[in-house]
Amino acid sequence: MTRSHPSQAVHTRQLALLLSPYLGGALLLVLLPAGLAFAISLFRYDALSDPFYRGLQNFQDLRMEPLLPVALSNSVFYIVMAVPLRMLAALGLALLYLRPRRLTRLYRAIACLPSVIPDAAYALVWLWIFNPLYGPLNLALGALGLPTPGWLTAITTAKPAFVLMALFQVAEGFVILLAGLKSIPPVIYAAARVDGASAWQAFRFITLPVLTPWLLLLTIRDIILSFQSTFTPALLMTRGGPYYATLFLPLLMYDEAFDGLRFGIAAAIMVLMFLVVAALILLAYWLFEEGWGDDAL
Repeated sequence: MTRSHPSQAVHTRQLALLLSPYLGGALLLVLLPAGLAFAISLFRYDALSDPFYRGLQNFQDLRMEPLLPVALSNSVFYIVMAVPLRMLAALGLALLYLRPRRLTRLYRAIACLPSVIPDAAYALVWLWIFNPLYGPLNLALGALGLPTPGWLTAITTAKPAFVLMALFQVAEGFVILLAGLKSIPPVIYAAARVDGASAWQAFRFITLPVLTPWLLLLTIRDIILSFQSTFTPALLMTRGGPYYATLFLPLLMYDEAFDGLRFGIAAAIMVLMFLVVAALILLAYWLFEEGWGDDAL
């Protein structure tokens, strides 16, 4: 006697039970803080006196905030520079480690190591690396007879130093792109070689079209994460200096709230960042569902 399959209702209840921890976490850690931030953005609040309702005045006051354009331009610079370079680094590692070689698993683990280190520890390690006097980076450059910049103490090199830090945290993109490369049947490459295709042509007409959906989705993901990944390094390493060269939007929001006690202004900045992130998430969803759908899988 064969056992009957569970009904659709049972499957639905099981799915709801499995998703309930995630949905509960999303409610407590995402939706509730976002709602509170929006509520606080409508008030003047300094944690020392009673809140005073101002409506949308906090958002209008942002136009007069002198450091907001600076923080916005710094954040845009970081995104424009770091995100494409991180994608290239992840793709390069995936292509390099696609074929099994000696100690490949060890090299893959080393490539993923910077991404699993806590942000505070990662920032402190780079604070030592960027030390202009005894940091290993400047010692190596000096040994090669190259200029030894001040890195975090110079306006011209502070933001590029943050971009350099980001290039080593590519584990997620590396793993996803490596999985995408392994999903391509080797027989397709063999047929291309029989037809006389070069390695570059095989990459351009086979590999790149398959990986394009994932590259775009990873790019959107990296842009979203860039809004928060700069906070810990900027707070611990430079505190926004020198001369606001590393003042990014998350750090400006922190300073407004906990240094200036202007929680309403800080919440208004958070709401604007949340809207940008929500728009990017909707864009990613639209690209996946409408642009590629099942063809991307």
